Formats: sequence, structure tokens, C-alpha cells
Amino acid sequence: MDVAKKAQIKAHALASAELLYDETDPDQVKTLAGSEVAVRDHLLAHVGLEIGNFLSAQAAAQAEGENDNSKVSSDG
Repeated sequence: MDVAKKAQIKAHALASAELLYDETDPDQVKTLAGSEVAVRDHLLAHVGLEIGNFLSAQAAAQAEGENDNSKVSSDG
């Protein structure tokens, strides 16, 4: 991964972290264990879900494109 993409990921991750922090119980992040649980919960409920949906849509679009290219034309 190039430096520019890494920088974008970092910027987006920090912005997401700020939003998710606002949705986290302040008592939960007082300990390392609580912070780990909060991060895991947010990743599973929000971040991972969005990444999974995006990747699935991309795979479906790619498969559809491959199917369109392999169709035999009846024109002729």
C-alpha cells in the first residue's frame, strides 16, 4: 500500500474513532479491557459491517461484469 493510501486510512480511522468515542460509555474506556471491548464491539457492529457490505457489492459487480462479457450473442 502506498503512503498516500495509508495516510487516508489513518485520517478516516481517526475521524471514525472520534464519532464512535461519542457513542461509547465513558466508564467503559477507563480500563484497557473496557477499551478493547468497546473497540471490538464498534468494529463488529459498524466498521466491519460497512467494509463487508462494500466488498460484497464490489465482488457482485465484478461477477456481473464477467458474466456480461461471457454471454454468447444471438445476433448474427
